[in-house]
Amino acid sequence: MAGRNAVPEVIWARPERAGRGPRPTYRRADIVGAAVRIADAEGLDAVSMRRVAAELGCGTMSLYNYVPRKEDLHELMVDAISGEHDIQEPSGDWRADMLRVAHQTRTLMHRHPWLPGLMSPVYGFSPNALRYLEHCLACLDPFDAPYGTKFELIAMLNGVVTTYVGNELATAERTRSLPWSEDQENAVRIAYLGSQVATGAYPRMAAAFMEDAGPIDLEAVFERALGRVLDAFEPKGGQARLRD
Repeated sequence: MAGRNAVPEVIWARPERAGRGPRPTYRRADIVGAAVRIADAEGLDAVSMRRVAAELGCGTMSLYNYVPRKEDLHELMVDAISGEHDIQEPSGDWRADMLRVAHQTRTLMHRHPWLPGLMSPVYGFSPNALRYLEHCLACLDPFDAPYGTKFELIAMLNGVVTTYVGNELATAERTRSLPWSEDQENAVRIAYLGSQVATGAYPRMAAAFMEDAGPIDLEAVFERALGRVLDAFEPKGGQARLRD
């Protein structure tokens, strides 16, 4: 695109403010803080350099001295939220520690609903993200496996949390837009589903409903999903062993 720097650049390797001149008026943290406040209140689509400048009471173009691209702003925002993780001393129980981290990530994503939409491996090496990854690896010290396997475990666990929370947020957003209550819609849909299963065309579905008619405990589903990811990495055939 015309006007864009054709050379890749890492925002973290860039000085807080490019060029010479008087003492910077703002810190990068001021800009990111304004962007996060806007995103929390109105969603990621509301975040623009113009809107952030208005929040700070400055000219839009002046912000480009601190943050050259919108993508850089997004990366800074993700890093800022990564810094909200409560880094605790590992307990020595790697499963318990990773479950704690997963639950904390879920809480952060609900606190900042725009976050799942920005989750990307590209943003995984910012200062706070590195701090988070180092903490996860410390939690996994008792888990005797190559670091590549440990990174896979962290990535899979984060993937489950991100997908699950993304579905939760999408469901909540859809529910808010409906002219009726969630319970009313569920009742109508369950009645329709029951009428279709009763035709006999779906015997396996009928058997499933006979086995467990619900309602589904979504919290239990989340716990099982996390547990099954960790189960996949439990010691098997000597490939991954717990240290004594």
